[in-house]
Amino acid sequence: MLDPPNHRRKGFRSRPGWQKALIVLLAMFLVCGLSAGIATYVLVNRYEGKTQHEELLGPAAEPKDEQRWKSGPLDLLLLGSDDRGPSERAYLGQRSDTIMLVHLSKNLDHATIVSIPRDSYVNVPPAGSWRGGMNKLNAAFAFGGAPHAAKTITGLTGVKFDGALIANFASINRMVDAVDGVRVCIPYTVRSTFSEKVWEKGCHDLDGVEAEEFMRQRKAVPGGDFGRIHDQQLVVKAIAEKVAAEGMLQNPFRLDALLSTAAEALTIDKNLDLKELVLVAKNIKPENIKFATVPYTSASLKTHAGSAVKLDDAKAKEMFAAVRDDTIQEWLAAHPQKLPGS
Repeated sequence: MLDPPNHRRKGFRSRPGWQKALIVLLAMFLVCGLSAGIATYVLVNRYEGKTQHEELLGPAAEPKDEQRWKSGPLDLLLLGSDDRGPSERAYLGQRSDTIMLVHLSKNLDHATIVSIPRDSYVNVPPAGSWRGGMNKLNAAFAFGGAPHAAKTITGLTGVKFDGALIANFASINRMVDAVDGVRVCIPYTVRSTFSEKVWEKGCHDLDGVEAEEFMRQRKAVPGGDFGRIHDQQLVVKAIAEKVAAEGMLQNPFRLDALLSTAAEALTIDKNLDLKELVLVAKNIKPENIKFATVPYTSASLKTHAGSAVKLDDAKAKEMFAAVRDDTIQEWLAAHPQKLPGS
């Protein structure tokens, strides 16, 4: 068995938010990569109808600039939550499991997805009963929902957002099975804490159930939560590569099973048009989607809010400046990300 008896019963809703967020983000970019024509238009309208629209950004929103949407760059905020309800307003009091800054390059042909550790110890502005001060980043979501999380992240990064998305419902194993499994190459050995399964360093073919079990490992992975983030990135990349390699992007209807469930997972900022996003990101290929994590110096900082992550202030400041200047790809090339635990 993978987990305690209730594992299969809980399904996707019990899964970590980083899985949900990345699954949905992958689906978004796959939609953006569909071939042009009537079939694509029909699918986009279908998925648009399955998404919810809410006020997610508030004052953290970048004023709408039509030219920016035509030529870039663009910055999106992606949050993952364990929400059980249909509305973003139901998220109040909960903490966001995943916080990602998605940067689309000026030419709209590259995307950089920067994970900001949810336990980063940062300044969280006042909201509700919270008087303001240092706290874990994901607490901002609990204090004031997505708009307050966006305000806090803008204060940290200096980035104002052109759009935002919340992921709250999907299924990783169904997506892996929809592409008939994935091949993942692991730079270290991972031992399951749910079964006797061991993934030795090297390449492995995973079906949906096994991919889910692999992505949920934390205790026996180098770097703990950071290792788990790295492993789920490997699976997400593998799905994108499998889709592209088998020509699914040239046949939109083959993607329907993969995308329809993911579309239902989305709450989109009311000012973000899915069809507009498709048009601006249509040239982004899977190999041009890069993942990164904000540099940190300690994953076990002792604070009044419990154990937190201490960001590397100098390097984080440089990284955020590179996002704002649209030089993040060059910055990452000059500052290669280390493997978790190294």
